[in-house]
Amino acid sequence: MPVHAAGLAGELGTGQSDFGGVGLMQTPTARMAPLGTMSASWSRTSPYRRFSLFFQPAEWFEGGFRYVEIEDRGDDLFDRYLDKGFDMKLRLLEESGAWPQLALGFRDVGGTTLFGSEYLVASKRWYDLDFTLGLGWGYLGNAADADSPLGWLDDRFDERPEDVGGDQGGEFALDALFRGPIALFGGVEYQTPWDPLILQLEYEGNDYANEPLDGDREQDSRVNVGARFAVTDNLELRAGWQRGNTAMAGISWNLDLAGLSQVKRDPPAADPAAPARDDWVVVSQELEQNAGIAVSEIKQEGRDLTVTGEPVTYPSLMHSEVRAGRILNAQADDDVERFRFRWENRGLELREDVHRREALVAATRSADREGDHLYGIYAHAELREPGGEVLYSAQPQRFTWSLGPRLDQNFGGPDGYLYRLMAVLDAEYRTDRNGWFSGQLAWTAFDNLDEYDYIADSELPRVRTYIGDYLSESTVGIENLQYTRTAKLGDDWYAMGYGGLLEMMYAGAGGELLYRPFNSPLAVGLDMNWVRQRDFEQRFGLRDYDEWTGHLTGYLETGIEDVLAKLSVGRYLAGDVGTTLDLSREFDSGVRVGAWGTWTDADDAFGEGGFDKGLYLSIPFDAMFTRSSRDRAEIAWQPLTRDGGATLNRRYTLYDLTEERELGRYWEEHETAWE
Repeated sequence: MPVHAAGLAGELGTGQSDFGGVGLMQTPTARMAPLGTMSASWSRTSPYRRFSLFFQPAEWFEGGFRYVEIEDRGDDLFDRYLDKGFDMKLRLLEESGAWPQLALGFRDVGGTTLFGSEYLVASKRWYDLDFTLGLGWGYLGNAADADSPLGWLDDRFDERPEDVGGDQGGEFALDALFRGPIALFGGVEYQTPWDPLILQLEYEGNDYANEPLDGDREQDSRVNVGARFAVTDNLELRAGWQRGNTAMAGISWNLDLAGLSQVKRDPPAADPAAPARDDWVVVSQELEQNAGIAVSEIKQEGRDLTVTGEPVTYPSLMHSEVRAGRILNAQADDDVERFRFRWENRGLELREDVHRREALVAATRSADREGDHLYGIYAHAELREPGGEVLYSAQPQRFTWSLGPRLDQNFGGPDGYLYRLMAVLDAEYRTDRNGWFSGQLAWTAFDNLDEYDYIADSELPRVRTYIGDYLSESTVGIENLQYTRTAKLGDDWYAMGYGGLLEMMYAGAGGELLYRPFNSPLAVGLDMNWVRQRDFEQRFGLRDYDEWTGHLTGYLETGIEDVLAKLSVGRYLAGDVGTTLDLSREFDSGVRVGAWGTWTDADDAFGEGGFDKGLYLSIPFDAMFTRSSRDRAEIAWQPLTRDGGATLNRRYTLYDLTEERELGRYWEEHETAWE
């Protein structure tokens, strides 16, 4: 089973609050979860049901989303109103012997802000007790213990505006931050002698006299009591008595994204002293099956043996190269001194890694020699075409196909959790090293997409909000059928062109140009596409709507907390023009957590506020299964399917195809390559 966040359940200062995020019950604390933790939680305190998903992408930053069902507040008596929100918390000061931990937080920002709050909170541990004290504005400050402490700066801080998020939300209500009266909140957690049990005492800053949707509640006491009970190391049950008259129940589960891993049962590495294979065709097959290299060519020139190919199995190129070196040693002539691996993808030359044969073989026999091998490796971008004798050359034409399940899902929209379970037939025919036909045929087995409700009514063309029509018209559809061709235009320049049925909703043609220097933190790309909307049946018919869309995108590996920043400027599917900012972090496990926001000149024509936003999680199959893999699963949260800021879902991008231009953790992977 995958590794989970070790020991969070039943530990002081790690519990999820009713709202999600590390806290007590109704109130937050200054505590943070361990780096890379994902926490999912559910709680119910009448009339609220809350589901939340929170991430710890940095030691000093917590962020996540939540949606709240407010019972009996919809159009009908038994209907529920669904509200969504985004929270973030920043650690300002780490706890020390003399000082408490200090954090600044924002609850329910960028939405309707029905529960909008800002707070400054401190936490300090003393033996088996963890104390918290904070000041809250907005929902956390409704008890109004004191006037705004910022009123001396400007009179506007004395009053908090009403309906700051509007009826539909979608805006950051910056003008409301830290305005209005404040209230004290806080509490204490006690680690009982029975390890699984933690008791909680809380004093909250809300008086329930100004609840959302005129749902004011009677409060007999501002003191809440509760308990957390660890069922397993990462599964926790919660219960409490709040407002002096209302029961609370909840459950939380944690997952360590940074340490997510799985014990592998890959084929054993080859014996470097094994007898030579029959010929180089057999060697090329073993290189693919055992070392994960789809070989296009093997050449020998003097003392160099060069393998050109694509990585197809192992996420780590170092891992593939060490396995390949074992195979090559058994086959190569005695005068070969270096193994060269020329890596390419879809015909795009990316880099060359060079290993000294003697050092590699010595490292297979003794762990003491692994250091000699490591210091003898070098990687570079000078991919000269090797001369010498061609020992093996693969036919460029190749047909491959696969049939398997796929789950498309979306968390946190107004329709709750939407899913679509499909069987997908994926086929590809390589015409040559740089060109290929690809196609996907999808059959929907189970879904709840009939619950999708088009509520983002706007002045824009309906470029994405016909999603319900596409999914209800047919259970079988062609999701992709295109021809793609790549080219390397210079040392650091790459190009790609494509045309056909590009995605479920659009057909067309386009191209992309990417400048990506070897092992550079910076890359720049430009894509341009002409597209036309497809018929709802997802066959070959087309609708009347067509548009030009494209973006200039800058990519920057910031070097700060392993964060990749992407900034795109251009024209979207509805003809609106604007910018998308995408920030993501990849952990050592390969898991990537990210968030994005899009602002365009569509403004309020989006249908729900003036911008779009979302969170996503990309998990490598390699971290979940016993066999190595380079495939990934994607999970996304987007508050609403909108027409503003909509992008073309291109199947291939040059930045992804050229990911091996970056060395990344290549040198650190040397240690695990011998496992």
